[in-house]
Parts: sequence; structure tokens; C-alpha cells
Amino acid sequence: MVALFDPSGRARWRRLVVHSGQTPKIGVLAGGLGVLVLGLAACASGASVQGAGNGGGSSSSAPVPVTLAMDWTPNTNHSGIYVAQQLGYYRQAGIDLRIIPNNGGFQAETLVSSHKADFGISYSEGVALAQAAGGDIVSVFAILQKTDAVIGVRAGRTDINSPKDLDGKIYAGFGAPYEVPLLKEVIRNAGGKGNVREINLTTSAYQAVYAGRADYAMPEPTWEVIEAQLLGKPFKTFDLSKYGAAPTYGALIASSRQFLAAHADVARRFLAATQRGYTYAAANPNDAARILIAANPGAFNNTRLVFLSASLEAQQYYRDASGRIGYQTLARWTQDATFLYSVGALTDSAGHRLAHPPNFSGLFSNDYLPAP
Repeated sequence: MVALFDPSGRARWRRLVVHSGQTPKIGVLAGGLGVLVLGLAACASGASVQGAGNGGGSSSSAPVPVTLAMDWTPNTNHSGIYVAQQLGYYRQAGIDLRIIPNNGGFQAETLVSSHKADFGISYSEGVALAQAAGGDIVSVFAILQKTDAVIGVRAGRTDINSPKDLDGKIYAGFGAPYEVPLLKEVIRNAGGKGNVREINLTTSAYQAVYAGRADYAMPEPTWEVIEAQLLGKPFKTFDLSKYGAAPTYGALIASSRQFLAAHADVARRFLAATQRGYTYAAANPNDAARILIAANPGAFNNTRLVFLSASLEAQQYYRDASGRIGYQTLARWTQDATFLYSVGALTDSAGHRLAHPPNFSGLFSNDYLPAP
């Protein structure tokens, strides 16, 4: 039996949210597994710049090993990284990039915060939650400049024509603490009461919608929505931003303050090469898709999905309103983090709701990017 949706897909709503980079906040992970995962990550990053002397050599010296923790299996969010690796941009910058694969358990926020990885793929909410819980993590590069999630229902549902029609219906979710408050706000802003009935189905959420076990989910327009269309099981979608949802960075690269303070030059070279990769991917989406597929043999069951996703991201997601790649704004972070704080999603290392809003400017930095 073939799954409706490719399990090599995306991770935004699938990852566990981890407290302070160590203790699971959502879901239950066996302690032995956690030790094993962190041990493996430590081995992977043992030769990283954090353990390689001062790590501040120039690009003309031996390449500096830098580790990057993945958020999920390779996908088009990562295109610019694989482009930069395969076309030699990192090598030209004096960087030996070493990718830490995601094993489905501990995620990039954990490895970055615990200094087991130099950089990691994350997203706005992931960084805000991890930092609130005491994690040493900060966003340094915006991969996607807009929210990469929509509300999705079966295209044939004539009884659902607006988020207000979702009142009392079943949401197939992933257990993150902001999902239900976000949906309540969207439904109320559309004229409903905000009544959300949630079941947590993780990666089977989309199948549940089409099997009739749930009424709606939050697929990604750049992956699951395209995939569903290709499979003849299209979604009817509702854009969260049209109903007052705070905009987010759907994917980003994070690092730790410890790493950035000790290895500022390496960080700047790594991010400059990464920006080159995403600039190439934005201008040449088909070539970027080919590079991504070739760099990850056997990772994609549907290569047409990869090309369509790469094209959509190049058209709508990589560049900000000014045409820049990688940069973030205080206004965007303030909006998103204010919402997370207002609904009580931001908690400290003991699980207690924050008494005061976070330092919004401390959630991100553009200081390590090339001058615009």
C-alpha cells in the first residue's frame, strides 16, 4: 500500500518542540534514545569549528569544518544549501560543510542550543520557543520569507468555504503549542466562534483528512498542497495571513550566541556562501531542483513535485519585499513572538508561562550576512 503523501516531505508542523534544547516539551522521547541521539550528533560535530582551534582561518587556508543540523529529510527548503555545496561556494569560502541528517527524533534546535551543531534548520516558532526555554539559539538567515502553511480541506467539501465553517470540526494536528490558538484566532477572524477539536496524528494528518477521520489540517503550499494535486487528491486551502495570522519565517537557519561570538568570521563566510546558493536557486529553480535530487539519490519518490516546489519557492518565498535573500526584520519577529507570548506558548525551562514578553530583537541577527 502506497502512502498518499511522500514521507520524505516537509517538517514545519511535524517536529517535536524541545525545551531548552534538552527536555521534550511536546510528546515523549525515551531517555536512552535522547542520549543516543545527542551522542551521535556530538560525534558528527566533534570535528566542527567549535572543536577546531580558533576556526577563524581565511578562505585561502585549509577549509574549516562547519556542521549544519537538518530539520527533516532533504527537500526544496534546503535547495540553496545543496547548491552552495555542489557548486563549490562553501569550498571557495573556506568552509567544509558537514550535514547532520535528521533522524526523526531530536531536532536542529536541540543540537544548536546544546552546541552539538554550529548551525541548524529551524523556523520562527521553533527558535522563539527554544530561546524562551533558555536555549542558546538565534536566527541568522531567513530561508523562506513568508509563512509556509495554510489550512487545507478536501477540495470536494462544499460545506467548508471559509475558516468560519471549521467551527466544531476536527483538526488533524502535530501537537505544537501554538497550533490550536492560531486556528482559533483565524476562525474567529473569519466570523466563527473559534471552536477547535484537535487530534494529533503527526505525519498521517493529511491522509486522515482524505480518509474522513479529520476535517482539516495545515499542509504546506510548497509541498503537500502540490503533492496532493499531483496525486489527484487536491486541497481547498485558506491563507492564514488573510485572516489575521501573524507572518512567520517558514524556514530559517539558526546558530548559537556561543558559536557566533567565537567564530564570527566563519559564520559570515558560511552565510555568504549560503546566500549565494539561495540566490542561484531563486534565479534557476529547475537547475537547483536537479542539484538537490542528484545530491540526494533515492530521497524523492516524485521528482516532478521537487521541480514544482522549487519553482514556487523561487517565485514567492526566497526574496523579501525588497528582493533581498536571507534578511529578517524586527517587525516580523515582533508580530510572531507577540502572538506566541499572548497565547502562553512561550514557556521557561520549567514549563512555566513567561511572565514578560521576550526580547524580540534578540531572536534574530542580520549581522553575519553580507551588506545588502
